Amino acid sequence: MGREQLILLSSREIAKMRQAGRLAAALLDHLAPMVKPGVSTLELNDEAERWTKAHGAKSAPLGYEIPKGKFPFPKSICTSVNEVICHGIPSAKQILKDGDIINIDVTPIVDGYHGDTSRTFFVGTPSPLAKKLVEVTQECLMRGIAAVKPGGRIGDIGAAIQEYAEAHGFSVVRDFVGHGVNRVFHGPPQIPHYGTRGKGKLIRPGMVFTIEPMINEGSWEAELQSDKWTALTKDRKLSAQFEHTIAVTKDGVEILTLP
Repeated sequence: MGREQLILLSSREIAKMRQAGRLAAALLDHLAPMVKPGVSTLELNDEAERWTKAHGAKSAPLGYEIPKGKFPFPKSICTSVNEVICHGIPSAKQILKDGDIINIDVTPIVDGYHGDTSRTFFVGTPSPLAKKLVEVTQECLMRGIAAVKPGGRIGDIGAAIQEYAEAHGFSVVRDFVGHGVNRVFHGPPQIPHYGTRGKGKLIRPGMVFTIEPMINEGSWEAELQSDKWTALTKDRKLSAQFEHTIAVTKDGVEILTLP
């Protein structure tokens, strides 16, 4: 394999990414009131697809293939409930119930650019443990973002996330990482959510990538289901995730997926 080609975006391209990011955030805001007991994950998917089309955008996950030509993702969003770490496939059979947690991951394509973001929502009233896990995961994301600065290293991001998660008795998923995003859905650089400060690739202005920590109640280990997409915690304990797309600026960082 050759060296990955890192793409640095121009201010014009970052403006396009900002537009896609804001639409992605607006889509999550639109879906949020639907997250309640008795709703199926397929209903969330279908409303997301309708809303995305109504706003002149396309759903990047629908038909997405890794590797190319195999196992296209069959739905428009990912819905990962409780012990599902990521890439949960919406289904009419999966009915949300009180106490569940659900991560909804959306990526609309606007004018060729991807806006990639996710949030974990409470369904009804969460258990104290689920509430703590979700709150810690959200703070992990913000600490990871705060670690981004030009001249820093990718390892700074993972270290900030890992330290906070493990200090609260939780673990960081290793199998799935953040990624570069632009006109391409997944590209370099890879952004692990664990690591060592001062290690990894240099952070440079113009880089645009996701930070999307997946934090587990128990072990960090994951298990892939036979559908080749759904990843579960190996011990079947809870997992939560939050994701933003960010741009590295000359003096810091801009979150592109804010409402």
